[in-house]
Amino acid sequence: MNTPSANNTPSVAGSLQGRAIVVTGAGTGLGRAYAIAAGAAGARVLVNDIDAEAAQATATSIGDAAIAVAGSVSSWDDAARVIGACVESFGAIDGLVNNAGVLHAGPAWEDNETAIRRIVEVNVLGTMFCGVHALRAMIPRGSGSIVNIVSGAMLGIPHLSTYGATKGAIASLTWGWAVDTEGTGVRVNALSPVARTEMVNAWSLSDRTNDNNPDPDVIAPAAVYLLGDQSSGLHGQILRFNGRVVGLLSPPRVEVTSGERADWTVDGIASAVDAELADRLPGIGRGAAMPNSLI
Repeated sequence: MNTPSANNTPSVAGSLQGRAIVVTGAGTGLGRAYAIAAGAAGARVLVNDIDAEAAQATATSIGDAAIAVAGSVSSWDDAARVIGACVESFGAIDGLVNNAGVLHAGPAWEDNETAIRRIVEVNVLGTMFCGVHALRAMIPRGSGSIVNIVSGAMLGIPHLSTYGATKGAIASLTWGWAVDTEGTGVRVNALSPVARTEMVNAWSLSDRTNDNNPDPDVIAPAAVYLLGDQSSGLHGQILRFNGRVVGLLSPPRVEVTSGERADWTVDGIASAVDAELADRLPGIGRGAAMPNSLI
């Protein structure tokens, strides 16, 4: 696995030369940084955002090799139009960064139907819609790279249970798509970034401040890496990057007891868990599955 250089801003020039890349939610924040970095790496970039002016501003920053297409990824038709525009304009789609998303913060018991539906429609359905349309274009060509964006919130962060659930769904989707695309030439991975963004600024805890996070452009090389050939050995993986340390988030695994029997009882299950599994119970909550350097 390649790791960033000491200054966290490795050169990416030419690593995506001539490739056609779609970045959703690229009007601001991390999406904008991913799109600009892809352009700097030589890619032709389709910049998508629900905000047409923001999308165009990002495309203008990239230059003549970029176009802007506004639309909501939560719409099946808009998602098809975005992917189709990439194929029509550039002749193919070589990469997709499924970045578009919204954040909803607050205790689970204060959620309401409107808030839950909106975050699921954008974060989950939007990723699925764009990914399905992209896969339909990539599979026949036998090549392509999809990069889904997930979050450490899927491991449990206070007041982000609904948001975390959507990102957990995308982690599972990443693993599922990787199984489906095995042997097709298409790779599917995910990036779990930590960055200073307006979205993070809308949510804060006493022990975590947005000011401690790196700027989005520091994180962007990780997306370029996953899109390009340097990550050709990665498939169905989740890369965690906070601008200082690179890590891989492993898929969940099942811990089993040593004995197999057909007459399990409540007491028997309790005894087996206490005797063999208690010391292997995974932690729950913020950072439970990550070293402190990656939180």
